Amino acid sequence: MLYHLLYPLHTSISGFNLFRYITVRSIGGAITAFLIMLFMGPWFIRKLKEYQIGQVVRDDGPETHLAKQGVPTMGGVLILLAITISTLLWAKLTNPLIWLLLFVIIFFGVIGGIDDFQKIKRKTSAGLSAKGKLLLQIFGASVVGLFVLLHPGYDGQLSVPFLKNIHPDLSWFYVVFAIFVIVGSSNAVNLTDGLDGLAAGPTVITASVYLIFSYLAGHVVLADYLQIPYVQGAGELAVFSGAMVGACLGFLWFNAYPAQIFMGDVGSLALGGALGGIAIIIKQEMLLAIVGGIFVMEAISVILQVGYFKISKGKRIFLMAPFHHHFEKKGWHESKVVVRFWIVSIILGLVAIATLKMR
Repeated sequence: MLYHLLYPLHTSISGFNLFRYITVRSIGGAITAFLIMLFMGPWFIRKLKEYQIGQVVRDDGPETHLAKQGVPTMGGVLILLAITISTLLWAKLTNPLIWLLLFVIIFFGVIGGIDDFQKIKRKTSAGLSAKGKLLLQIFGASVVGLFVLLHPGYDGQLSVPFLKNIHPDLSWFYVVFAIFVIVGSSNAVNLTDGLDGLAAGPTVITASVYLIFSYLAGHVVLADYLQIPYVQGAGELAVFSGAMVGACLGFLWFNAYPAQIFMGDVGSLALGGALGGIAIIIKQEMLLAIVGGIFVMEAISVILQVGYFKISKGKRIFLMAPFHHHFEKKGWHESKVVVRFWIVSIILGLVAIATLKMR
């Protein structure tokens, strides 16, 4: 919005020419989202307490988590508000890719919101049925997959990290692949959201990496030089990614141990879905497995645990899954688990950036 209102004035006042640059608007979006979170956070927490919208702790979790019972949840509503407002303020609103991502984050946020509401209403850790949640997620993700495949300039080819001459063409199967990436990413972030600051930290790192890749993918010269797919208009997604970074940093201000608020499924499902959406749109789908490695490992730990439990008739691989709880059960303090996971996430982010030259 600011671009459309202020950039045309650059012919009279040269300073407004700054709004032309994606880098400036990405920083502006990040700072705006951060400030929205910072100033609205205390009020939002008070309102959640007033309406008794508190966390429902699972019965079989670590004993230390009992203290989290009743802590305000659904903070993801404020995260989505900050991202949406910042994106609308700083992005080019004529870009359809921006609207596609806003659809994804809001749609997945609504799914998470319904799930959270049912948990709070029933006073249990069970919300939407797994089948119902999955069907809604598949529908939202299929919109992205179909848009990408049918939109001019896109195709069903994949970009493989480290390999510059290998581009498997999935054709129409790409829609199924897009659904797998987006739904998988959404649920993986949701599974990671179990400790104070654990989901928000890696989300900041992953969104920062995709901010860089979005800018490069939308720059025809740089994309050609780095041998990554050029996607017309993808540069604007850097603004959206910047808003995600700022909003999650602002959320961490209140979510750091001991947390004053949790994001809930409304936040984790939406953020994960948005990360998957960005990966699909800028044709860096497989990169998400690297930069979002923490999310991948958390999801795999649950799959392995459930699978092994069934085939071994009651035996377990981990003391508890997702595996951040495994380390808690081994005696690690919650904050130590979180910080160490952040460190791993930073290393994975650096590896993801390194793939730009390792081709």
